[in-house]
Amino acid sequence: MALPLQGRWADTRRVHLPRRATLSERIHLALDLYPCELLFIHRDAEREPRDLRVAEIQEALHRLPPSSPQPTAVCVVPVRMQEAWLLFDEMAIKVAAGNRTFRENLNLPMLKDMELLPDPKSALYDCLRRASGLHGRRLQSFPVGQRARRVADLIEDFSPLRALPAFGALEEDVKEIMTRLHLRRDTSQPPG
Repeated sequence: MALPLQGRWADTRRVHLPRRATLSERIHLALDLYPCELLFIHRDAEREPRDLRVAEIQEALHRLPPSSPQPTAVCVVPVRMQEAWLLFDEMAIKVAAGNRTFRENLNLPMLKDMELLPDPKSALYDCLRRASGLHGRRLQSFPVGQRARRVADLIEDFSPLRALPAFGALEEDVKEIMTRLHLRRDTSQPPG
């Protein structure tokens, strides 16, 4: 099944929102800035069951103003933080850090332990800093957040993450939604 897709990251960090903006307000802003048919909404589970976070996302979608676009939504709910899902590909981390030839072992967690890390974001940032090989002022100016986002672009095979229940649930949701979108497009096309 092939659907034409064009992905864009809805980066709303630079837009002024009230300090305690609701999830619904953030989704509304993202849809205003980045109109789309398919929206991935990320919400870390953080000690809450996945079903509760999915329900929060669904509730936020129901609270959108009627005039707001109503795209199909995919709930992205990692157990802790999505950065945990990036801590399995050592080469992608080294390349994102700008030092493909870094020789030291980054001591990445075993796959079964990834979602148990107390702070995956710090772990990923530490790996990127180490892999950069930089020191002193150059390390202080290293754009670690930007490089962390690059790791996901460099990973060619996410299939090892299928062993993690939260990632497996995301993959199944995406498959189901893509099938629905494909079927919807097929039925909207005139017979040829």
